[in-house]
Amino acid sequence: MDISLAPVLTPERLAAGYSYTSYRQLIDELLEQQRTTGPNQSEALTNYTQLNVQRMSRIDKTLVLLPELREAVANLAGRYVWLVITEGWCGDAAQIVPVLEAVVQASAGKLTSRYLLRDENLDLMDQYLTNGSRSIPKLVVLQADTLAEITHWGPRPAVAQALFLSLKAEGATHEEYAEKIHGWYGKDKTRSTQQELLQLVQKLT
Repeated sequence: MDISLAPVLTPERLAAGYSYTSYRQLIDELLEQQRTTGPNQSEALTNYTQLNVQRMSRIDKTLVLLPELREAVANLAGRYVWLVITEGWCGDAAQIVPVLEAVVQASAGKLTSRYLLRDENLDLMDQYLTNGSRSIPKLVVLQADTLAEITHWGPRPAVAQALFLSLKAEGATHEEYAEKIHGWYGKDKTRSTQQELLQLVQKLT
């Protein structure tokens, strides 16, 4: 595995990121003000964010990690930082971020997580574009001691990404896209995300 020696960000910038708990608290506090994360504010974005809180809470309560993923992450030899670029209004992030955090929590300290808001960190985001777009969530795996990148993943599992690109090519509206993508997530029950994270973790061991 080719590993760049250059740190992706400074320790200070990493430390200024959110924990999962503080990320969730930020979203809740903004919603109390009828706001969401990021510079763009609208009733629609606030409504999406409210739905996303429900999605994240449901996954937090019901998620069961695949035994093989739990075993792989527990057997990691090194220590890594999972840097996640996200936003509260992003539906894909709501479906995926709780899974990322569950893997971190299962790692017995081998993994730590930090969450950065995309629109406050566009210089970082622009290093991880997907087909030229700032698609999120984006997971960047860093060596814990050097903060050098080892690999990255996202914004969504391959099957969901293929569905997204197909819908986009067909000219689907945001509402049509959201209905079909979230329907897919609901049926998949995080399995595809977990399988791809398993492959990622296995490459770290």
